[in-house]
Parts: sequence; C-alpha cells; structure tokens
Amino acid sequence: MRWRAIAAVSLIVNSGMAVAVLVFAGRGTSKRSDATFYAGSNQPARTNVVVRRQFFSWKEVESPDYPTYIANLRDIGCPEQTIRDIIIADVNALYAQRRATNLLTSEQQWWRSEPDSSVVRVAVEKSRELDGERRALLTRLLGTNWESGDLVSLPRPSHTGVILDGALLGNLTAETKQSIQEISQRSQDRMQAYLDRQRAAGVEPDPAEVARLRQQTRADLQGVLSPPALEEFLLRYSQNANNLRGEFGQLQFFNPTPDEFRSVFRATDTIDQQLEALGDADDPNSERQRKSLEQQREIALKSALGAKRYDEYRQLQDPVYREALAQAQDAGTPDAVQAIYAINLTAASEADRIRSSTNLTDDQKTLELKRVELEQMKANMAATGQEVPPEPATPAPPPPPRTHVIRPGDTMAVMSLLYGVPAGAIRAANPNLDFNRLRPGDSIVIPPMQGPAAGP
Repeated sequence: MRWRAIAAVSLIVNSGMAVAVLVFAGRGTSKRSDATFYAGSNQPARTNVVVRRQFFSWKEVESPDYPTYIANLRDIGCPEQTIRDIIIADVNALYAQRRATNLLTSEQQWWRSEPDSSVVRVAVEKSRELDGERRALLTRLLGTNWESGDLVSLPRPSHTGVILDGALLGNLTAETKQSIQEISQRSQDRMQAYLDRQRAAGVEPDPAEVARLRQQTRADLQGVLSPPALEEFLLRYSQNANNLRGEFGQLQFFNPTPDEFRSVFRATDTIDQQLEALGDADDPNSERQRKSLEQQREIALKSALGAKRYDEYRQLQDPVYREALAQAQDAGTPDAVQAIYAINLTAASEADRIRSSTNLTDDQKTLELKRVELEQMKANMAATGQEVPPEPATPAPPPPPRTHVIRPGDTMAVMSLLYGVPAGAIRAANPNLDFNRLRPGDSIVIPPMQGPAAGP
C-alpha cells in the first residue's frame, strides 16, 4: 500500500538519516578526542556507546490504519511536513481513484451529442460528497490546519489533460495514466506547433498533414493501451468520434444507443481515416478514391445500423421531415409524422410555385403565400387531432347609399326621422348641396340607416 507516495519521499527520509549518521559520527569523534585529553589526567576515561538501527524496511512503517501509519512515520523521525505531504498525497490518490471508478460522468457517455443534464447533476453532487469525505478524513488525521501546509495539492501551472474515468480508463495504473497524459500533451503540442507554423507562413493547414499527426497519436496510444481501453479512449476523444457525435446531433431525433454508436464507429473509423488522409487532393485518382470510400462508408453505416434504423437516419437528413417530426412530437401524436410530412411537402411545393410565378404581382404573391400557410396550418392541426378554429364571421356589407327626391314639405327633420339618420350625417353625405335652397325634385344622398326608421 502507498508505494508511490512512499517512494516519492523515501530519498528525502534516507538522506536525512544519512545526515543524522554523519552528525552522530562527528559527535562520536569529538567525544573520543575528549577522552584522549582526559586520559592524561587522573580521572578514568569513559566511553558511551549508543546503538542505533540504521536500516529498516518500509513494510515496518506501513499500516492499513492511518493513525498507526502516522505514528510509525514519527517513530522513525520523519519530519512533520513530510508526514503531512505523504498523508495528503495518499488520501488524495485514494479519493481520485474512487472518483475515477465510482462516478458516472458525461465523458463516459461518448455516444451522446449533448450531455445528459441529470448525469451531470448527479456527478457534481457525488463529487462534492466525496470531496467532503476527503477533507473530513484529512482534518481528522492532520488537524484543522492541514490545508495551510498542503504542499502536494497546491495549484500548480499544468495542462488539464484528459479525463480518465469509468470501468476501463478509471482502473488503469497510475503509470499508464501518466503515459496517456504525456502522449496527449505531446499530441497537442505537435498540432499547435504545426498550426502556428502554417499561420506564420500565411497558408491554410493541410488536412492530410493534420490526419498524419492524429495517426501518430494513435500509434503512441497503441503502445500503452490494450485494444478495449484504446477503443474507449478513441470513442471519447478521437476526432472521428467527435465528428460522428456532431453528425448524429444534427439529426436532432436520432439518439443512437451506446451499442449503435460503437457499431457505427467501428464500421466507419478506418474509412474515415482514409478519407482524412486524402486531404484536399483533387486529382482524378484521389477523386475516384474519395467517391469509392464514401460509398463504402454508406454501406458500412447501413450494415451497422440495420435497415430500419438506417431508413430513419436517411429520412432525418431532410429538414422538412425533421420539422414534421418536431410538430408531431409537440402535439403528442408521433404517429402523425408521415401525414404532416406529406402536408408540409405539398405546401412547400405550392409556395415554390407561387414564388416563381410571373403572372402574379408581389402583393398577390404575399397574399397567396399567406393563404398556403393558413391551409397548411389547418391541415396539420387536423392531422394531429386538434380542433380547427372556426372561420371568422364575415361582417355584412353596409347597405348602399340611397337617393331621396325632395317633395313639398320635406325638411331636414322629416328626412332624419324618415330614414333614421342624423341630420348631420345627411349633411356630411351631401357636402356640395345648400340645404337652405333645396326645391321639390332635387335629389340628396341618404347615408346608411343608423337606427330604426320612424314614421313621418
């Protein structure tokens, strides 16, 4: 237990013991000189012999019980700061291993294009709980001021590295994890150096060279990881897996299972590497290879997904179908997707015809497009079982103005009562007439009736 932590300080402790041996040896020499000086006197010379155990085994110090372990370290004269560093490093390593193997993080769900919010929430809560346990244990072992002397866990300038957790990557040895982090960092440094050189030269990066650098990283990882662990790493962090997540994510509703994603990755990864290696080459031979590889990839994809899921995958390539599926799911009637899809296709075709028509003015096109949109909405509501709102009632057209021929004895008051129209409205409807000079036989316009007609 704790060999890595102990090995890190064993040199310090042994060096301290060596210094102690030299000091005690020096003191012994001094005493021997004093004894020689006093030998000339009448007092008898006395020599004190101190027997010390100069060699010990770390097995004698180790203990599965932390308080005993600390006591053993103190018994061999280990400095308090060194004891603190050993215990902090050991406890931190213990809880880092627990986090790596007991927590389900979003990085482990490599088949999802978007993180599962519930998984993220639970992981954060569990991580906070484990950190509380870690701090409580260190406080119990080292006292309340242990953080002030923490030289192991203080932040240090470093790269964040990749997250290695889960059943496969979380159980790797510390040495293997360190090798992976170093390979990952070298890979980033190589890629960044290449991109910086291209930028300084004012040229775009060559996709073929980028692919070669990624292949070099894979070759390095193959040297330290077993095939299952390598696949787990590539499923999380390779560019091809990242592209595959993006491809599925754009489809919105495909949501591959872990087995489906893994199957597709296995079927297409090698082909994608070959496509990347072609880069931007556009010579006839490269074009033929690219076309052949793309056909192979489609066949491999269909085989990995199966006929039914492949048909779903192909349909979801159509944005009109994705919109229809969203409408059907929002309405709670997913089985209506095909009907909505047919309606939307018809509406889109009709809208294209209207836009390209040369017989309609712009205003007419706007009205026609609004009509198509309204009919599409009604049809989709009917397809999803929703009640179509009734047509708004069309207001009755106002009655046409009437003409009144002046008769003897007609006055403005008589005409107002006769037609139920205010005198002011009659005057307004006849702005060019002088009502003070009207004679029998003259005609005036009577506006629409605003109330029941009254008898003269």
